[in-house]
Amino acid sequence: MTELSDDQKRDFEAAAFRRLVAHLRERGDVQNIDLMNLAGFCRNCLSNWYREAAEAEGVALSKDESRELIYGMPYAEWQALNQTEASATKKAEFEAKRPKDH
Repeated sequence: MTELSDDQKRDFEAAAFRRLVAHLRERGDVQNIDLMNLAGFCRNCLSNWYREAAEAEGVALSKDESRELIYGMPYAEWQALNQTEASATKKAEFEAKRPKDH
């Protein structure tokens, strides 16, 4: 395996994260509840992790600010454009698998 410096790892991780965020922005048709049910995380999780990382470095971000960074627009705007009502089955699956921090 190629040896990577810590700076290279950080840069590659940041690039992969930016690509993931861009992909999720392009795929507004993919609902957060589907991401949660299939992968155990969603856009809101990413925004929470982003906010937690900022706060660990002494940078205060509000929930709304971190969500806008991930969604590329205010959360309410994204919801109005993209969010659909989840079926009872999807809601039940989410409740059965709900992470402790949700």
